Amino acid sequence: MDSVLDTAKLLPFLLLTYMAMEYLEHRAGAATIRLVRRAGKWGPAIGAAVGVVPQCGFSAAASGLYAGRVISLGTLLAIFLSTSDEMLPILVSAHASPLLIGRILGFKVAAGLAAGFCADLCRRGKQEERGNIHELCEHDHCGCEKGILKSALLHTAQIALFILVINFALNLLLAWVGPENLSRWIWNKPVAGQFLSGALGLIPNCASSVAITQLYLEGAMNFGAMISGLLANTGVGLLVLCRVNRHRGENLRIIGLLYGISVAGGLLAGLLPGV
Repeated sequence: MDSVLDTAKLLPFLLLTYMAMEYLEHRAGAATIRLVRRAGKWGPAIGAAVGVVPQCGFSAAASGLYAGRVISLGTLLAIFLSTSDEMLPILVSAHASPLLIGRILGFKVAAGLAAGFCADLCRRGKQEERGNIHELCEHDHCGCEKGILKSALLHTAQIALFILVINFALNLLLAWVGPENLSRWIWNKPVAGQFLSGALGLIPNCASSVAITQLYLEGAMNFGAMISGLLANTGVGLLVLCRVNRHRGENLRIIGLLYGISVAGGLLAGLLPGV
């Protein structure tokens, strides 16, 4: 009952947040993709900046653009690292402080900028094979074709279900181990928590970002571990990359690079004062 009530309290805020996000996507989604395509050497900066703004399927579109060699590896990494997926609407609906939200988003943008420019600098001078790129829209994921209200309702229902399941699991955990022992859980362990959360974030599904955010809000995950998981999470971006990019070895290297950067970022975040 507690899990149901806690989830029900979030529904109005989730719906309003997703309606705003869907409106933004319908109004600016195509323009954002065009901006990234034309960014040139400034691709990582543009990608990190626009990637942090919640947009339906943006990481998926970036994967398609990279598979066609329209954008650079640095731009792709910048977008992947800054993408917030379901984290932002959950924090907003849970009335998280603007300072916390700003700190998380700022860290993701900074990580995307640093990793993106470093990746492009290391690959400077290497010729990349050009390919044909087709327009990509993950309709099954984002529901863009359903209209703003229907898509927002669908998103709200899906995420509410995930939140309900996670809240129920956490309430069972609290009843089993006791609130006083929750902070000893592995997610809160220094270093180990960052490695484990980063692996969870690589799961190409919105459920992973929901779980990571909820675990942090419930006090079961520390700030550094949360940052590792959220940096690694790309929504369905990695899933689309593996589907459309025929270079399997390259895909594995990108996944490994993303994981390493995410864990390193989480370890660094754990050292920050006041977190």
